[in-house]
Formats: sequence, C-alpha cells, structure tokens
Amino acid sequence: MGCQTSRPADRSPKTEDLQGFTPQEPLCYALRLWIEELEEVRRVTLTKDRKTSIIEGYRTHASDTGSPEVQVAILSERISYLTDHFKTHAKDHHSRRGLLMLVGQRRRLLDYLKTKDVQRYRGLIDKLGIRK
Repeated sequence: MGCQTSRPADRSPKTEDLQGFTPQEPLCYALRLWIEELEEVRRVTLTKDRKTSIIEGYRTHASDTGSPEVQVAILSERISYLTDHFKTHAKDHHSRRGLLMLVGQRRRLLDYLKTKDVQRYRGLIDKLGIRK
C-alpha cells in the first residue's frame, strides 16, 4: 500500500502513468513531485551566504546593509531569479505579480538615487548592468 518510487520526478502524473496504481499511489506520486519541487525552490532562492556576498559587494561603508545600492542589488538578484523561474513556469501568475512589485520597488529606489546623487546612480546601473 506504500508509494512506488519508480516514477520519473521531472513531470506530473498522466493517466497512462497511473495505470496499475492503487487509488492511494497516484496521490503519493503527486505529493512526492510537489515535495521535490518545493525542495528545488528552497535550493535556488536567495540564500544567506549569497545575500551576504551581495551586501559586501555593494555596500558604501563597513556597516552598510540598507543603502539604496544594497537594496537595488538584492532586488536585482531576486528579479533575475524570478525571470528564470518564468521560463519554466509560464503560468505562475501569482509570482508574476510579485515580480512586478519587485521591479516597481527597484525603479523607485533607482529614481530616488538618481535625484540624490547621479554619480552613484550611474555607477550602480553600470555595475549591475541593468540598463542597455
């Protein structure tokens, strides 16, 4: 009555995949796929080490963690992750809304930085490569 482990983990169950399963086994298979997908998301998102390295690369002084440069760099990392995410999950509209909110937040921070100090703004967009 336990779950079988012989199904491939790269696709969702189809009716031909479910032939020969007892009624509980397709559910086990679908749950296993869902758990593996969640583990993949946890592996790829912004980790503490990656965030620390971004902060060290863009900070303006030794104890800086919240300057516009740091915030924009972290947002840019999250935006690039979500952009890659949508290449495989095109119908994930809930995450797409989050992406649009992140892009808007980055835009507002860049506008603020542009009005305060144009040199810092230009240096940041050159360093991040977000303007063509």
